[in-house]
Amino acid sequence: MTRWLGKYSPYLYAVLRIVAGLLFAMHGAQKLFSWPVPPPMAMTPLFQAAGIIELVGGLLIALGFLASYAAFIASGEMAYAYFTAHAPRGTWPIQNGGELAVLFCFLFLYIASHGSGVWSIDALMGRKHT
Repeated sequence: MTRWLGKYSPYLYAVLRIVAGLLFAMHGAQKLFSWPVPPPMAMTPLFQAAGIIELVGGLLIALGFLASYAAFIASGEMAYAYFTAHAPRGTWPIQNGGELAVLFCFLFLYIASHGSGVWSIDALMGRKHT
């Protein structure tokens, strides 16, 4: 079976990277600036560090600037968040509210392996897989 959207793959990947990066950055903005809504829990130093990773990492991923490195760090943060904040509340992600952490973790792991792609600062600078 041929991929009927195959010729659009680089552009659809870019849209995926941009949207995922912006959504992740919004989680960081929520933690650091209480925007667009206040965070659901009190700020701790660990929560602030997560906010920095999410805001900066999300923007780097969305812009496609060193996206592989930013996505790898973001993937690790999401794995850590899942196992420390969600897993203790139940066995399954649907049970413990960790679906988004798991999805972000594996999505960012894919982005880390794939690189920035088209429509990125890295592509403008001539970098292939950064």
